[in-house]
Amino acid sequence: MSAAPILITGGAQRLGRHCAERLVGDGHPVIISYRRERPELEELRGRGVVTLKADFSTEAGILDFIARLKQSADSLRAIVHNASDWAPDSQGDEAGANFERLFRVHMLAPYLINLHARELLEACVEPQSDIVHITDFVAQKGSRKHAAYAATKAGLDNMTRSFAAMYAPRIQVNAIAPALIMLNAGDNEDYVAKAKSKSAMQIVPGPGVVYQTLRYVLDNRYITGATLPLDGGRHLV
Repeated sequence: MSAAPILITGGAQRLGRHCAERLVGDGHPVIISYRRERPELEELRGRGVVTLKADFSTEAGILDFIARLKQSADSLRAIVHNASDWAPDSQGDEAGANFERLFRVHMLAPYLINLHARELLEACVEPQSDIVHITDFVAQKGSRKHAAYAATKAGLDNMTRSFAAMYAPRIQVNAIAPALIMLNAGDNEDYVAKAKSKSAMQIVPGPGVVYQTLRYVLDNRYITGATLPLDGGRHLV
């Protein structure tokens, strides 16, 4: 349990929300960023989670979030960069704008937050402070339909090692690279069967495995600059 809060960007739904709820359940104060209002936020607020609206698609929005973050906390135990946009590649005139948006969400926001929130992490009185980048399996493999997404997630993965070197030994910086973890409401049986066949484990594990991996990073005092794969052995298939 920590007295300084843990920040999770994109914490209003799916993996981010699950991790926020589990951290609160384990006694950690939590701050999340969210892009738009949704009913789940009221439940999180009722459990004591601080919620900060953020627009990471523009540099001005990122800097505004950082300013409000500093007003909300004088120290941080950890930053978990989970905010993401699973947008397919665009064609025509909008292709460049689509890439720039993904670059800001996946790379510029973590980069600026890491730089400007360093003092908050160093102000934590506990012996360990962490930055965790949530990347993606496709950062290594590439993607036929999500090239911009894969490229910007790969950039986030690379930043892991740069910030780990810059911030050692006070702050540990690692990444978690999941493949398919959860299903969407509209996924049919054929899609589920195809998705399972892509990994050696042949399961859709659910968000608990992400929290287990996050806890491993947060509880380990001797790991930095690492990317932990969470893909069920896709490289074996």
